[in-house]
Amino acid sequence: MGQYIVRRLLQAIPLLFMTSLVIFILLQSAGDPLATMGGRVPPRAEDRERLRRQLGLDQPMLTQYVYWLIGNDWVMIDRDGDGEGETPGTRRGVLRGDFGQSIVTRQPALQIIVDRLPNTLILMLSAEILVISLALVVGVISAIRQYSLLDNILTGFSFIAFSMPIFLVAFILMYIFAVKTREWGLPYFPTAGMFDPAEGRTIAQVVWHMVLPITTLALIGVAGYSRFIRSNMLEVINSDYIRTARAKGLQERTILYVHAFKNASLPLVTLIGLDLPFLLGGAIVTEKIFAWPGMGRLFIDHLERLDYAVLMGILMMITAAVVLFQLITDLLYTWLDPRIRYN
Repeated sequence: MGQYIVRRLLQAIPLLFMTSLVIFILLQSAGDPLATMGGRVPPRAEDRERLRRQLGLDQPMLTQYVYWLIGNDWVMIDRDGDGEGETPGTRRGVLRGDFGQSIVTRQPALQIIVDRLPNTLILMLSAEILVISLALVVGVISAIRQYSLLDNILTGFSFIAFSMPIFLVAFILMYIFAVKTREWGLPYFPTAGMFDPAEGRTIAQVVWHMVLPITTLALIGVAGYSRFIRSNMLEVINSDYIRTARAKGLQERTILYVHAFKNASLPLVTLIGLDLPFLLGGAIVTEKIFAWPGMGRLFIDHLERLDYAVLMGILMMITAAVVLFQLITDLLYTWLDPRIRYN
């Protein structure tokens, strides 16, 4: 087992380098970040050249990537932001924990990401726990009562919810539970932000503001997960060893929740292992609609300005999380299925 983990981690090193290079080239080809730095007034030619030199954009793309990776000692830095008094500075590079400086806020990119990451984790982990819990209940019940009225109702709901775009679900929930309930004189849910500035960032305020975003994410997630769980459970409970267990007189609860569900959960673990890393990136559409200050909204805001430092930091964090969670998923297989061994 230990050798397998070490081998997988060693394999991840060139994978991360190759992925970072591809992402870097794609972002560099997306446009010119200097075009948006002057707002509606384009920067003057001399200012443009000065900024290009400060940001290292006058260097070849491969050279820029090497400097982003390992840093450099010659870059000119305008420390006070007034366009004058450039002094030689040092950028340590990603390998030493320096993702560079944001061209939008002039703050370290890593610090910007760290400040937003807790907001995304609060929202996305809560939504994921709710999705998995509800999907397990809906999927197992649908499989046990196949083709019953309840199964047909749950199946119809799942198909409708899964086919709806997430922004439409968000707007419907906002209209019903924020606009109409307010007109009817009923308690209504907030539609923007994490808390009311007048009340402050309290636990109650954050939870109250999370209701609509989490419900939006849960409706779509439960619809997809429950269909997947139902399909796997049906395949397992119709297998030969389940029929043998019934013939031996085992209780139905033991057959379903000890034997059937454990084997049916293997594909589910794979699906969850693929989803969890992307929780770090946030829900771009949902966070934008509900003005939730998380990673998804951060990514969109800085993508509009082509802020390479922040964008590369977010994407590389997600890439590293994918590698890590895939390793954890593989290790979980050995616990769920004793036949699997990594030697």
